[in-house]
Amino acid sequence: MNCTALKVLINDVVNCRLCPRLIAYCQEVAHVKRKAYRDWVYWGKPVPPFGDASARLLILGLAPAAHGANRTGRMFTGDRSGEFLYRAMYRSGFASQPTSVAKGDGLRLSDAYISASVRCAPPDNKPLPAEIRNCRRYLEWELDMLPLRVVIALGRIAFDVYLSVLRDRGIIRSRSEFVFAHNREFTIAPGQPVLIASYHPSQQNTSTGKLTDAMLLAVFKRARKHLE
Repeated sequence: MNCTALKVLINDVVNCRLCPRLIAYCQEVAHVKRKAYRDWVYWGKPVPPFGDASARLLILGLAPAAHGANRTGRMFTGDRSGEFLYRAMYRSGFASQPTSVAKGDGLRLSDAYISASVRCAPPDNKPLPAEIRNCRRYLEWELDMLPLRVVIALGRIAFDVYLSVLRDRGIIRSRSEFVFAHNREFTIAPGQPVLIASYHPSQQNTSTGKLTDAMLLAVFKRARKHLE
């Protein structure tokens, strides 16, 4: 994806108003805020993708966190999920630093691009099926424009959304042929990126030990081997 195409995509995402429920929620959160962030000017809009415009690795998440990316305006930035994710990306050579606090903090991604199944923060972190369908057009654009060799799906929803695109394009027959499991690798078809499934680095998963630093790092090391 060239820089001009990426700018057009970012502009379209940020100005998207296809899901009134999500837009209203993002704005409400930005107005009410969380006490710890009361001095912040929240982003409060659809969150654009972040990363290298020529990336061969796509990281696909679920949706922005209400007080994370919806606050900072950058994917996986300003919350516990991002802390976990960027540590693994840094240790595997995809990120310039292990932290992502806010725009302008110096973070750069190398050969990696972060996107989401839904670009707006959803209430209770649960987007509706129609909202996922509305947002899929941006993912399809990214899949067509990036020179991808590996896709990491963070969580079952991202995994299913990616497979739904492949199914609707006739690349796979059915999503049911693919069983989600952490660090499970799938060879889709000739010319298609390798798909790696991963537990989502949500606080629920990381605080309970379902997903550890070592487990997530293993996913990114697997991706790195494919790119090398």
